[in-house]
Amino acid sequence: CVCVCVVISIMLACMAVEYLQKFYNLPKKPSGRIRRSGPSFTSKVKDMQSFFGLNATGVLDSETLEVMRSPRCGVPDVEEYSNAQGTRWNKNIITYRYLLYTRDLPRSTVDFLLETAFRVWARASSLTFVRMHSHNADIMVEFVTSDHGDLYPFDGPRGTLAHAFGPGLGVGGDTHFDDDERWTTGKTGFNLHVVAAHEFGHALGLKHSRNPESLMYPTYKSSRGASLLASEDVANINTLYSKLL
Repeated sequence: CVCVCVVISIMLACMAVEYLQKFYNLPKKPSGRIRRSGPSFTSKVKDMQSFFGLNATGVLDSETLEVMRSPRCGVPDVEEYSNAQGTRWNKNIITYRYLLYTRDLPRSTVDFLLETAFRVWARASSLTFVRMHSHNADIMVEFVTSDHGDLYPFDGPRGTLAHAFGPGLGVGGDTHFDDDERWTTGKTGFNLHVVAAHEFGHALGLKHSRNPESLMYPTYKSSRGASLLASEDVANINTLYSKLL
C-alpha cells in the first residue's frame, strides 16, 4: 500500500511538472531531468493557483490537481506563445482556410461549426471573415494528432484539446485541433463550436482570461450562453482592434 501511494504521488508530481512546463514556463534542469521540488516549482504552482483563483499555497492539493487534469487549450496562461500574444492583424478583413478535417463529423458540419465560431467574433467587433479555398490565408485550420510540425505536439485524448498562434507571419493565426479528441456538436465529447470560438480568439490576438465566465478562460466548458462571449471578451476584442475603425 505504501509503495502504491508513493507511485501515485510520483505520477501526480510528474503530471504537475509537465503541466507547469507547458503553461507556466517551469524550466527544466540543464540535465533535462524533471524537477519536482524547489523554489521554482513552488513558485510556478503558486502562479497557476493564483491564475485560477485557488488558494496560492504552492502545494499540490486536490483542487489544484483537479484543474491540472481538466481538458484545456494548449496556449500557455502567462507566457508568449511563439508569435507575440496581444498583437493583432493590421486589417479588419481576416481570411481563413480549412486544410485537414476531423474524422468525427461530416465536412459540411465542420464547415458550419467553424464558420459560426468566426461569426461569434464578427458580431462582437468590426471584423469580417472571408473563406479562402486556395493559397495561404491568415488563419489556416487543421485537425492533426501528436507531433504535427509546430513544436507543440498534442497529447492524445483529453488534456490539450487545441491551440492557436497569435497574429503574425508564418504560423501566425494558424489553429490546430487534436483529432485524437471526440469532436461533437453537443455536450458529449468536445463541442467543436465552443473550442473553435476560443481558439479563434487567440488567432485574433487575445490572451487567456482569469474570468471563468470568459470564453477565453483556459479550461473547457461545454455549457455556455448562446452568444458564448462574456462582456469582457467583447470589450477586449474591440479594444484590440479599435484603432482600425
